[in-house]
Amino acid sequence: MGMQASVLGASGYAGGELLRLLVGHPNIDVGPISAGANAGRRLAEVHPQLPSLGDRPLLAADDPELAEAEVVFLALPHGESAPVVERLSATASVVVDLGADFRLVDPAAWSAYYGGAHAGSWPYGLPELPGARAALAGAGRIANPGCYPTAVALALSPLLSAGLVAPEDLVVVAASGTSGAGRSAKAHLSGSEVMGDLSAYKAGGAHQHIPEMRQSLGNAAGAPVSLSFTPVLAPMPRGILATCTARLQGDVDDVVLRAALTTAYDAEPFVTVLPDGLWPHTSATLGSNSCHLQVAADHAAGRAVVVAAIDNLGKGAAGQAVQNANLALGLPETTGLPVDGIAP
Repeated sequence: MGMQASVLGASGYAGGELLRLLVGHPNIDVGPISAGANAGRRLAEVHPQLPSLGDRPLLAADDPELAEAEVVFLALPHGESAPVVERLSATASVVVDLGADFRLVDPAAWSAYYGGAHAGSWPYGLPELPGARAALAGAGRIANPGCYPTAVALALSPLLSAGLVAPEDLVVVAASGTSGAGRSAKAHLSGSEVMGDLSAYKAGGAHQHIPEMRQSLGNAAGAPVSLSFTPVLAPMPRGILATCTARLQGDVDDVVLRAALTTAYDAEPFVTVLPDGLWPHTSATLGSNSCHLQVAADHAAGRAVVVAAIDNLGKGAAGQAVQNANLALGLPETTGLPVDGIAP
């Protein structure tokens, strides 16, 4: 028997992916699970892909049984985690929040993009960033990054840290599958609306992940960054493809850019810099906790181009949460997590 983990928000896409990963984890057992509006139902009714847990009851979000687990994953909508944390503090040794509540250091940024009171900040759970792994090892509370910020930070941070690109004029266009919008029924996410269509949304600096991206990229650059971010809804269930460009500084070519990425990630089990000539595909990362990267210098435009692919429910959410829990618990970081994707 391993240590017990509870999952709050188990009926959502990220919650379901968490359960799928935890079922195969050799050191963590699935404990009580909750599902808000779906409380009282059996898990099989909302996640038929998980027959091994199908008879598990979905508890109410305030059920005291949830607080008895040693590890707690909060897969709740933004703004709902902070009120839950107090009743968990006495029992849970590790809490990983997949929402945004504890990601931002700046209260003004929280207020501008999310509204309401700022709950504070926890160690930021992107282990591949410089210094992050040491802060996460043994941590009792961890803020899991957002999906877009994960892809963008992994793509651009090494180039910013090395001074190869300017912190001003960063531009990102990123396409995401529909699961990134959550599981609630929305007309614009129905199959008839999404199939055969691409659409931008929350453009012009409106997306809530922008301050999180500025925060991690600014830390890498050692200076504030200027970022234009345009998210695109793609007709696929899951995956993110982020095209990130930045203005080159000095005489920088493909070899230099590639060296910065390989130096940063050669020892990282979940980040792969693809061979020359190969560009990332979202399908190649599906079901994995991996990020695939490729880089090129666009000399005509004076810009570096880095493309990143992740599974938004894997490295962008549940997989990263398990990776962070492993670090906090002193387990090998890769425990229970797939590096390879599924195809077709």
